[in-house]
Amino acid sequence: MDNNTIQKEIASRVKDMREVCEISVQEMSEKLDVPVETYIKYESGEIDIPASILYEASIIFNVDTSLLLTGEDTRMSVFTVTRKDKGVRVDRREAYDYENLASNFTHKAIEPFIVTVTPRKDNYMPEPNYHKGYEFLYVLEGQLRVYIKDNTIDLNPGDSMYFNSLHKHAMIALGDKKAKFLDILNYKGE
Repeated sequence: MDNNTIQKEIASRVKDMREVCEISVQEMSEKLDVPVETYIKYESGEIDIPASILYEASIIFNVDTSLLLTGEDTRMSVFTVTRKDKGVRVDRREAYDYENLASNFTHKAIEPFIVTVTPRKDNYMPEPNYHKGYEFLYVLEGQLRVYIKDNTIDLNPGDSMYFNSLHKHAMIALGDKKAKFLDILNYKGE
């Protein structure tokens, strides 16, 4: 399945959940702190919904993020084990591959991902993202450049970064090697 099809399926599930919860587009855009026009583009599948927005939407809908990502509800409430390279993969954005490490655990306080960023030769700069809460990155492989607020930070394997995600941020892989990192999103600690 191609990225555009996946993007449209996720968008459709978000729209369906919003309607089931009887939340207007205006209310949803306010709750997510995004312009109404942007939210409408998310629901139509015209633009990709960032993982942070999906996580926040799942909290608003009182469902697990995996329901929005895969259409399947979670089952585990005591623990979950995700074997190496067996997490739910979400190939939603060009140059980014997300692997959800706890997709079948219900009511998570954090959302853990392994993110792999493919290096680009052009001057590609991903759209900066921001969301409520905090984010923790731990670089596993390659070099990662993080842009946040007015700063540029280069991270190497073993380096980590914790930041307030309300500040616009974006990431790219440096050099010719993919950058792979643990990314933990937390929206409860505002």
